[in-house]
Amino acid sequence: MSSIRREFVKTLFQRRTYIGWGGLFIVPFLIMLAFRFSDGGHGQNAGQADVGGFIMMGVRSNGMFLVIAALFVMSTFFLPMFASMSGSYTVAGEAEKGTLRTMLMQPVRRGTLLMSKWLVSNLYVAICLFLLGIASLIAGGAVFGLKATPLFTGQLVSVWHALGLAAASYLFMFVGMMCVVSLAVLFSTLTDSSLTAVASALGLVIVMLVLGAIPQFDFLKPYLFPGKFMEFTNFLRSPVAWMPVIKALITFGVWIIGTTGIAFWRFSRKDILS
Repeated sequence: MSSIRREFVKTLFQRRTYIGWGGLFIVPFLIMLAFRFSDGGHGQNAGQADVGGFIMMGVRSNGMFLVIAALFVMSTFFLPMFASMSGSYTVAGEAEKGTLRTMLMQPVRRGTLLMSKWLVSNLYVAICLFLLGIASLIAGGAVFGLKATPLFTGQLVSVWHALGLAAASYLFMFVGMMCVVSLAVLFSTLTDSSLTAVASALGLVIVMLVLGAIPQFDFLKPYLFPGKFMEFTNFLRSPVAWMPVIKALITFGVWIIGTTGIAFWRFSRKDILS
């Protein structure tokens, strides 16, 4: 616990931490303003739109939709970017500053140190998602109001029920972002440059998203975790489509355990030069 507390305090004293949190808190207000001052167009009705279109069309009539819309907008690039940055600084960032060797001279096991950094990186992402959700709730409620919410399948649910579904969506996305953090931690053990680790992790996420969008690579879809991020929209159905959600969580779990395990093995044998 002392290692986790030390790493978390270290994170709190970094300027980039507050820049990231502040930026995410502002984003829902920007989305709200975009909807507030746009004409809305004609669009499709809820029965004809896909889930993404249904979410976006619902924002002007109900602030609850802004909570989901913010997650929908941020899930394919900005949240993975923050997760990549958080995970990439674990080892490579210390090596850049020349503090990694000093840390390992203390009576602490390498595995304990790495897991502490991994946990704190995921905690940083959890706070990111919490701030995104709270800011979306404030912005949406203040401008559009919080009302009983229609689901994609047509049922109307109470505000509290809708909040529960939104919370489940954010928890699901957090598990997805844990994959990105774990991948970034792995790259962080392979290089002494945090920028290289960030670019490698985020680049691989983008490559997997592109591969998942090309029909010729459909056979890879079950194994590409970024393509599972949008499965959170299954919580907007009644009953919830649990099978895609469970399959996505299994995929996330395999990637988290696999990449973290390789990172643990690599770091335990890494030759520390700085």
